[in-house]
Amino acid sequence: MMKTNSSIFHFAIIVMLIFEIRIQLSDESEFLVNRSNTGLFHVPKDLSLKTTILDISQNYISELQTSDILSLSKLRILIVSHNRIQYLDISVFKFNQELEYLDLSHNELGKISCHPTVDLKHLDLSFNAFDDLPICKEFGNMSHLEFLGLSATQLQKSSVFPIAPLHISKVLLVLGDAYGEKEDAESLRDLNTESLHIVFPRRKEFRFTSDVSVSTAVSLELSNIKCVLDDNGCSYFQNVLSKLQKNSRLSTLTLNNIETTWNFFITILQLVWHTSTEYFSISNVKLQDYLTLSYFDYSNTSLKALSIHHVVSDVFTLPQSYVYRLFSNMNIHNFTVSGTHMIHMVCPFQISPFLYLDFSNNLLTDMVFKNCGNLAKLETLNLQMNQLKELASIVNMTKEMKSLQQLDISQNSLRHDENEGNCAWTKSLLSLNISSNILADSVIRCLPPKVKVLDLHDNRIRSIPKPITKLEALQELNVASNSLAHLPDCDTFSSLSVLIIDSNSISNPSADFFQSCQKIGSIRAGNNPFQCTCELREFVQSLGQVSSEVVEGWPDSYKCGYPENYKGTPLKDFHMSQLSCNTTLLLVTIGITVLVLTLTVTALYIYFDLPWYLRMVCQWTQTRRRARNTPLEELQRTLQFHAFISYSGHDSAWVKNELLPNLEKEDIRICLHEGNFVPGKSIVENIINCIERSYKSIFVLSPNFVQSEWCHYELYFAHHNLFHEAFDNLILILLEPIPQYSIPSSYHKLKNLMAQRTYLEWPKEKSKHGLFWANLRASINIKLMEQAKKRDHIDLKQFPCCFWKTVAAFGGFNSDYFASTQI
Repeated sequence: MMKTNSSIFHFAIIVMLIFEIRIQLSDESEFLVNRSNTGLFHVPKDLSLKTTILDISQNYISELQTSDILSLSKLRILIVSHNRIQYLDISVFKFNQELEYLDLSHNELGKISCHPTVDLKHLDLSFNAFDDLPICKEFGNMSHLEFLGLSATQLQKSSVFPIAPLHISKVLLVLGDAYGEKEDAESLRDLNTESLHIVFPRRKEFRFTSDVSVSTAVSLELSNIKCVLDDNGCSYFQNVLSKLQKNSRLSTLTLNNIETTWNFFITILQLVWHTSTEYFSISNVKLQDYLTLSYFDYSNTSLKALSIHHVVSDVFTLPQSYVYRLFSNMNIHNFTVSGTHMIHMVCPFQISPFLYLDFSNNLLTDMVFKNCGNLAKLETLNLQMNQLKELASIVNMTKEMKSLQQLDISQNSLRHDENEGNCAWTKSLLSLNISSNILADSVIRCLPPKVKVLDLHDNRIRSIPKPITKLEALQELNVASNSLAHLPDCDTFSSLSVLIIDSNSISNPSADFFQSCQKIGSIRAGNNPFQCTCELREFVQSLGQVSSEVVEGWPDSYKCGYPENYKGTPLKDFHMSQLSCNTTLLLVTIGITVLVLTLTVTALYIYFDLPWYLRMVCQWTQTRRRARNTPLEELQRTLQFHAFISYSGHDSAWVKNELLPNLEKEDIRICLHEGNFVPGKSIVENIINCIERSYKSIFVLSPNFVQSEWCHYELYFAHHNLFHEAFDNLILILLEPIPQYSIPSSYHKLKNLMAQRTYLEWPKEKSKHGLFWANLRASINIKLMEQAKKRDHIDLKQFPCCFWKTVAAFGGFNSDYFASTQI
């Protein structure tokens, strides 16, 4: 039984494969049920019949039965990896005819029962406990099989026969701890696949004797190789590599997780150098023991690309110059050394064929390739994540690289001193990545003149200085995560089509940007502290006129940062009217509004005769002010009259002959202007006093009444007293009918009173007079609370007309008023 010993690397392979399948099958018609890592001991029974993708990995399921998935007729993908299944009967899937993808890796399978099965595209039985390869003869019927994952502790040629006719894209073979004891050297001969990946047990010496060169694979990957000092494992592995020299089909070789010596590491490079391999990659290497200087034969190689990733060395004293010369003089096109803590690299002895160099994630300094003129063919150089300090040194390094087109020096500690003045880049450079450094504004004046793609994001750039050399070829500019306050001027970048300027300090971008940068096909300017004021209004409008495909991140990442009441508001929801943002328009609007309002008020002022009402309010106010200055005992006087009578002089005959006799005979005290006005006071003040000292105010209405201005005064003050005293004190007597057209427009109160109040109409028939007087006396007959003290009564009739004219001349009375009373 094979003991499963999975690693993080193994798990990553499975996760990657699952993820790829999920992406490929992501469709609206798919119905995914994910019950992974939920503590299941059995396949859940509540699955939807529509389920097409079922993930029950990383649980505690120990068996699969037909009844578990019988109803899932539409199931296409089943993932049961990382469980505890020990036995599998393939016939459980006989009712799942649409099943294409089956992952049973990382279980405890030791045996499977072979029965007619479905035509799978992906079958993974790797990382299980099989002794022999779990290949049933029925597997030969899976004509669409693209991926096959297997596990075994021993390899026999006969085990592969059932799938020999198949052409499988990729085979994953995981060997158990006991592999090599019963192994057939020709066991892989009939394995017809394009890509073969063999995973050996970790921490176990390499003992593989099968001949991988007999495989049809054009891509070979070997993982977990251990051959250290004083061990025969290196000879086994050397034998494997030597046989590969006979395989002309192999073009790609990958070695993962290697533990060996420095000398054997060089031997591996030399052996692969003389194979048909074109692409060779080594990753996760642990080296020990001293390095012995030896000759390296660069001749007769098919190798085009060599990649070395993540190397750890236990040796403190190492002839580094030998290693550097070994690497720099390789006659290949692509060379990568990444994550190795390499501190230097020397210039090749002669013109190098290098087209691509990747020395990222190392410890290289400004001394790398200093004064090197033998990299004239180099097109791409990656020095990302090193210890570079001075931009001037990099500029000087590239001057001799006449073919250099792409340079990545990001994630270093580069700075630029404007006073150095060394900005003579190689003229061939088209793409430059100097992001994630500590460069300031001055770097803008030190850029390659023909650069097309420029990445300056995550630096310390606050502004684009002027003047600068125009970069007319620049098409893509990334200045995100800096401190820029304004959008760049396209007069400097006339060919700019892609601009990334998000996460800066832009608050008021210019609304003319899209007019000056008409070639812009994509802009990303979100996550800036936009100041949502009038200045931003036109820019927001210009964004709305541009296609959403041009403005990336719109509208989610475009939000107001100031003022506080707008903070967090998306720009698409920010609106300010043109009136509030245009001072001239605002002043004109206010002026027009004030003018219209003034004209309207003036028209109303004239139409409703407001001057007359204002004079009345003024007179009333003056009288009230005088009353406040009157002694308290005088203010406390109670009512003295039952009624004050207001009438036109033309109706005085009816008042004296009809009204007064019928009221006074019932001991009703009447207040009349000719008998009760106090000399020395103004007429208005006398009217107000009479109304206030009377229980009721009787108005004799007739066409003559509405023609008298003084009657209008009396009606106004009586109506005002009605609201002031909060009780009903008005009595209207309609002596003669009054046509509506005869009432002046200023007599609004009279119109309202006649429309809203009940009035007494003087009957023409004498038989009705008795009832009329009875109603009138009943409305005013009240016992006065306190009889007025005897006052000096002056009979006004005893004074000649010349007396009254003299009084009026001194402002006491109005002579016109008394003329109307027919004194």
